[in-house]
Amino acid sequence: MESGAGKHWTEEEVKALLSVWSEKNIRKQLHGTLRNKGIFIYIAKKLQELGVCRDWKQCRAKYKNLKYEYRTVKYAHNSGDVTKTMKFFHDLDAILRYEPVTQLAAEENGRCSATETQLNTSPTTDNTQEILEDEEDFTNTTQAALEATQIKKETIDIDDDSISTTSEDRSCTPVAKQIVGTDNQIPLDEAQNHFKVITVNDTGAGKHWSDNEVRALINIWSDEKIQQMLEGATRNKEIFEEIARRLMKRGIDRDWKQCRTKYKNLKYEYRALQKENEHHGNPRRRMRFYDEVDCILRRQPLGPASWGCESSSLPPVSVGDITANTGSFGVKRKTWNDEMSPVPLKKSASENTILQFQKLLTEKVHTVTEGKMLLLERLCKQEEMQDLNRSQLYGDPPAIQQELFQRYILELVSVMHTELQSLVPAPAAAMAPAASELKLGKKVNEGKTKEVYELPEIPGCVLMQSKDQITAGNAARKDRMEGKAAISNTTTSCVFQLLQEAGIKTAFVRKHSDTAFIAAHCEMIPIEWVCRRIATGSFLKRNPGVKEGYKFYPPKIEMFYKDDANNDPQWSEEQLIEAKFCFAGLTIGQTEVDIMAHSTQAIFEILEKSWQPQNCTLVDLKIEFGVNILTKEIVLADVIDNDSWRLWPSGDRSQQKDKQSYRDLKEVTPEALQMVKRNFEWVAERVELLLKTKIQGRVVVLMGSPSDLSHCEKIKKACATFGIPCELRVTSAHKGPDETLRIKAEYEGDGIPTVFVAVAGRSNGLGPVMSGNTAYPVVNCPPLSADWGAQDVWSSLRLPSGLGCPTTLSPEGAAQFAAQIFGLNNHLVWAKLRSSMLNTWISLKQADKKLRECIL
Repeated sequence: MESGAGKHWTEEEVKALLSVWSEKNIRKQLHGTLRNKGIFIYIAKKLQELGVCRDWKQCRAKYKNLKYEYRTVKYAHNSGDVTKTMKFFHDLDAILRYEPVTQLAAEENGRCSATETQLNTSPTTDNTQEILEDEEDFTNTTQAALEATQIKKETIDIDDDSISTTSEDRSCTPVAKQIVGTDNQIPLDEAQNHFKVITVNDTGAGKHWSDNEVRALINIWSDEKIQQMLEGATRNKEIFEEIARRLMKRGIDRDWKQCRTKYKNLKYEYRALQKENEHHGNPRRRMRFYDEVDCILRRQPLGPASWGCESSSLPPVSVGDITANTGSFGVKRKTWNDEMSPVPLKKSASENTILQFQKLLTEKVHTVTEGKMLLLERLCKQEEMQDLNRSQLYGDPPAIQQELFQRYILELVSVMHTELQSLVPAPAAAMAPAASELKLGKKVNEGKTKEVYELPEIPGCVLMQSKDQITAGNAARKDRMEGKAAISNTTTSCVFQLLQEAGIKTAFVRKHSDTAFIAAHCEMIPIEWVCRRIATGSFLKRNPGVKEGYKFYPPKIEMFYKDDANNDPQWSEEQLIEAKFCFAGLTIGQTEVDIMAHSTQAIFEILEKSWQPQNCTLVDLKIEFGVNILTKEIVLADVIDNDSWRLWPSGDRSQQKDKQSYRDLKEVTPEALQMVKRNFEWVAERVELLLKTKIQGRVVVLMGSPSDLSHCEKIKKACATFGIPCELRVTSAHKGPDETLRIKAEYEGDGIPTVFVAVAGRSNGLGPVMSGNTAYPVVNCPPLSADWGAQDVWSSLRLPSGLGCPTTLSPEGAAQFAAQIFGLNNHLVWAKLRSSMLNTWISLKQADKKLRECIL
């Protein structure tokens, strides 16, 4: 028999329940969640801490009865009958006053009471009752929401095709429910900060595919590369693992077996339907997503009309001069190592399609100035590059909606999701037309390997079109290499994406097609900046006596003036400053030269660090800068492809994979060109791996009291800027050392690299206790008070021998400390740190320039 079964609730117990219930996060979760077993487990745990021994079923039954009784009395008061009352009415009124009051049927009261009796006398419940854990919540939902919560079983058969019975199912149970009468959305992650609910569905086995999940799968399936791989492979596990990874980036947790089964079921159902329709001569049966699957299997592009993404009306959200009504957004819970991605749309009953949303955006975008259009795109891109942490969803509702709105726009235009380009019909800077519809303006420039065109429909941007041409010696040797344009474009797009995610300012906007990308229009500075780690090539000719292989610490920076007639002579900083170049209204002086020099070194070091996990040595790098005609700032421009660097696998020059293999050819033959092309393809394949990392990590913030939450959230927010997952826990080393050590063991046991941050005011016992009992790094970040801070800090500074936990008072400093640890083995985190250093240096340099200009 369960503990406390059938036991009467005393007045003290009810008061304890009400005190827990009154907590803001508990109220939000109870109102915003349909399946609430985990919440009542947490409530029962809180009651145990207060000395009340009740299990989660008894807590839920009492909660429902109190709520029913309150609503009955409240309804009577609203009807004019003030004689009816109940105990704890005022306490409940303070909790429930903002909820709509409706009269409950008598049978509901009987059901609630019977539920309590049943829960108090039986240790088990029916499976259906387990699923529908809070029947009362269903009375306040729409019929569509009721349909959405039905759990349907899907047969998972990973070896044989089977007819899918789920393609016509409604959306799965929503994990975030909008509060009635407010604009708040309460993500499940907020409750997960305190407890974790493990269900059978956590494994994904037999898990129902919602419409949004199927749409995402079909969207990835429509990628031409994915289709080619699926058609040409018999062993396709790796392909579906890639599909599962892409789904995970969109917040959809499916393993490769589930993806393959759903893919096969969709194909089977489509083919079965085709055969049946052909046999009968006319359509007799329909399937969901028939048109989308038909477009893929017939190799036709997916048009916007193929995607019926509904949205409901929300208050208008403004970004600059653009105003659009956005739909409801669902937040899917993710594990610690998930990459943050744009939040998927939650299906609603409004039946508005994505085309209506795009039409509205198109009308508004035309009214925006060129500068604001570019600003919008930059804002949207930054939102994704920063990998926003879930903690940012806890802000005020307008901020939440604006962030989600920006992330949704980015989903339509982001280079990371090029498969969605067919959804974008509007000619605007942030929403470019598809490749076949993009109108080219006049040719701005033409080089040896690329052409630059104006884009009339995208003011302030140009199209960089690569050529199938390879050259050497200032075009003294020139050959056509089929496929080089696509290879170079892929390499450039991946490299610029890596640098943008790190925080480097570039002209890159997005990849447009296999052979072209869209960039901000810049006036190019005619200087090639070269950064060298190893002495080789022309440096040896200009510096006789230096042996090949000599290493430069720090990397050596050189600059060359672009002048083909004089073979690009080397320049000094003084020559560049005295040239007094002026581009887009910006005069190139000492400050600008210093910015370009420091940026060149930082970019080289980021790429050098990124190639190391591939066991490749970046020998040297050539880049160019330009001045953005809209923002008037210096940005990395042009291209970075296999013509731009020397790359030696395993540090071995004989294995070089860059353009030097073409320069070294004594005679250009078709066979030799194929060898060079294979080298370029080798680089293009591996450059995509630069955007990923095999080594992950996390930060666990341990706070001694919930009153330190605001301090801890600053740490969590700072961790998000480095792309590091962060978890918050509450534990006291003084009051509950056994629980502190249990939490420590929990994170040590899963093998994930972890940095612990101890946040404890007054006497800090957390940091020293953790440091003395774990080999993982621990850092103290005490929230000092103005009154006793000078005394309290000593508990973090003076430690017993054998302990080593540093102390930083800044929440951002604690996050940076953790990032520096993870950056030793994670090039993506290291790149963000290096970029942050560069941007800080540039901001100080520019501030100094402005100050001197004001004084002068």
